[in-house]
Amino acid sequence: MSQASELLGARIAPHTRVVGAVSAAHFVSHYYILLLAPLLPFVRADYGVSYTEIGVALAAFNVVTAALQAPAGFLVDRVGARLPLVGALVIGGGAFAIAGLVHSYWVLVAMFALAGVGNAVYHPADYSLLSHHVPSQRIGQAFSVHTFAGMLGSAVAPPTLLAMQSVWSWRGAFIGAGFVGFAVAALIMAMRDGADIVPAQAQTARAAAQEAPPGWRLLVSPAILLNLMFFVMLAMMSGGVYNYSVVALGALHGTPVATANAALTGFLLLSAVGVLAGGLLVGRTSRHGTVATLGLVAIALFTLLVGEFSLGALALVGAMAVSGFFFGAIMPSRDMIVREVTPPGSFGKVFGFVTTGFNIGGSAGSSRRSCSARSWTMARPACYS
Repeated sequence: MSQASELLGARIAPHTRVVGAVSAAHFVSHYYILLLAPLLPFVRADYGVSYTEIGVALAAFNVVTAALQAPAGFLVDRVGARLPLVGALVIGGGAFAIAGLVHSYWVLVAMFALAGVGNAVYHPADYSLLSHHVPSQRIGQAFSVHTFAGMLGSAVAPPTLLAMQSVWSWRGAFIGAGFVGFAVAALIMAMRDGADIVPAQAQTARAAAQEAPPGWRLLVSPAILLNLMFFVMLAMMSGGVYNYSVVALGALHGTPVATANAALTGFLLLSAVGVLAGGLLVGRTSRHGTVATLGLVAIALFTLLVGEFSLGALALVGAMAVSGFFFGAIMPSRDMIVREVTPPGSFGKVFGFVTTGFNIGGSAGSSRRSCSARSWTMARPACYS
């Protein structure tokens, strides 16, 4: 059995194992982002609090993440990404397990804030590990798998959490979700080979980091700030679609709720397909800026079509689905654009900084998050990509 395991392990390239482990961590990060949404009515009823009070826990999670994501990037560049990523999974899993075990509203708020500490680490650590360990000719595909895994985590969270709630109550669902994080942390800890930068890569990274502008000077350079704004705009766009497309279609064209929800579902499903297609595309071209620009133009045209014309049900779903496909397809190019302007040895801080745009744009694009449990659940399928 041990010989068979060794043979199987030998056939799997080290960078493939890294992609799998990092994608599993990204799956968990999205799973945790959606943790409260399907369970919100049960949590609220148990504690007898308002939606605004529940919103305090969500605000704590997002504020802590936004504040610590860039500093977490500096930490990743200094000590490596593997141990911080394991720590993030343990912190998040432990925080949600404690929130399920302790009957206290304020402990719930504190644990969501603590989970925000772990959430701040995922993006800088994930992108740093992928950038250091995946060959250049495969990095685009690795980014697409990483993004797809996050989308999968968002999709899987509501049904699995509700299933656990039906058996063990919402507290059991929180504890069960915590063990998901522990399991992935154990998986990453068990990966000895390929989990750390090899000496030659480490020397190259240190040399490049010494030549790059120090610290925050690099982050406020024009190229990095443009990427930050790109992330902000993408988050605002996706937040607008996720949160308001159903309501907007009804207000503009009298679209029935069921039809509008079908159109939103088409957007989300084709976004996931588009991410995988975009990963194949970036492996065949180096013109990532052109790909992203053409994708944005296509999104704008189909969004304009949906907004300006009262389409039939089939045409509406098709237009939204095509828009979603292009939205997903530009995600790997987006990540490649950031990687190309990032000096080796600075992947953590740069990706940690630019992905803060998710928080900035998401806040601007979804200012009515907690208007009701139902709308919040449907409007937040994926905060981060």
